[in-house]
Amino acid sequence: MEESRFIDFSKELMEFIDESPSAFHVTANFAEMLKKNGYSQLNEQDKWNLLPGEKYYVTRNGSSIIAFCIPKNNKISNFQIAAAHSDSPAFKIKENPEMVEDNRYLSLNVEKYGGMLMAPWFDRPLSVAGRIIVKDGMKIKPVLVNVERDLCIIPNLAIHMNREANTGVKYNPQKDMIPLFGELTSKGIFYKVMADVAGVNEDSIVSSDLFLYNRQKGTVLGCNGEFMSAPRLDDIMCAYSCMKAHIAAGGSDSNSVTVCAIFDNEEVGSTTKQGADSTFLSDVLNRIGLCMGINGEDMIRAYSRSFMLSADNAHGVHPNYMEKADPTNRPYMNNGIVIKYNANQKYTTDGMSAAVFKEICKEAAVPTQTYVNRSDIPGGSTLGNIANSHISINTVDIGLAQLAMHSPYETAGTKDALYMLEGVKAFYKTKVTVGDNGEFILG
Repeated sequence: MEESRFIDFSKELMEFIDESPSAFHVTANFAEMLKKNGYSQLNEQDKWNLLPGEKYYVTRNGSSIIAFCIPKNNKISNFQIAAAHSDSPAFKIKENPEMVEDNRYLSLNVEKYGGMLMAPWFDRPLSVAGRIIVKDGMKIKPVLVNVERDLCIIPNLAIHMNREANTGVKYNPQKDMIPLFGELTSKGIFYKVMADVAGVNEDSIVSSDLFLYNRQKGTVLGCNGEFMSAPRLDDIMCAYSCMKAHIAAGGSDSNSVTVCAIFDNEEVGSTTKQGADSTFLSDVLNRIGLCMGINGEDMIRAYSRSFMLSADNAHGVHPNYMEKADPTNRPYMNNGIVIKYNANQKYTTDGMSAAVFKEICKEAAVPTQTYVNRSDIPGGSTLGNIANSHISINTVDIGLAQLAMHSPYETAGTKDALYMLEGVKAFYKTKVTVGDNGEFILG
């Protein structure tokens, strides 16, 4: 019975991933989830009137979303934030995408979005999802698109024509990674396909933000169902667990505003209006303070008492490449939430922030482990330190151990998503305060 709840939540997560083939769909599906759980939608353009004990959410660009709960006593001592990201590496469809090859085939012109493993994209059924921008009278509006059928493929070159294929290949994204869309008779119908799916007139399409996605569904595997494989586990696995934790935790009985922030564009550096390097989070938090009558100095004081979890998946020890992991910090799938460290501050974790989160998880009986890069292998960064460049908040970087990060089909442990939900929920329910001498008090 204990094991089945982990499997059940993993299957629930994979259903969400299957319904969320782009960052726009991730955000739309989160918005729908929040509505069903009593959250009210806000628009950035409107004047906000926030009420004590109420729950709200706001989106930006249709691809980032922030949910929050106002304390019942209408007072703010701090913000308790969990943040993750909605995007994953993929191939973006270029403008004027159709390319005729040898007067016979029709291919789609694409470009890389994010740092991806390209080889696993070959020979998989692919489709297209994202949004189209349509003109409706004098209004220009976005419409979500998901072509829910096997639409195209990136075919590999046969071994007979490339005898070196198994000894290492350098892929050229403009030549090797072009998806086959149809025969010459399909010329001129790409946007017609998008229009038919969206239920709009093809002539109304002005522009688009469309991506290829892997059509292979997620699955539970392993001798005893230990593992799950699915597209886009990085970082929907963390994002979904954090959002579910925010909903499950409910409103705060303390003076903490609980926040769940899901940003777009982490995979390309976050430097967009909807990324972690934007004003989105600071705008929302400042507006909450203004609506609750908090002046500028008191907001700065609230930030100094606040705490954030930056949740983005981590590299688990690979059974075929065990030497790639650090000698003493070796996270494994199904061993709990990973706390990520880096001396050069690619991750925000320090001794204090790690200790706070470890103790919260210990009280909740949620296992934790640690990740540090090998000292001779440079690592990536994530959204925590980027967001901190706009609002200085005590932050710990966390994630879940996985294999094949940035592949179109990734693998993780079936226990870990639920561990993340339980750990983040415990964080929301724990009053985290900062004492006069920089110590943290957990209540």
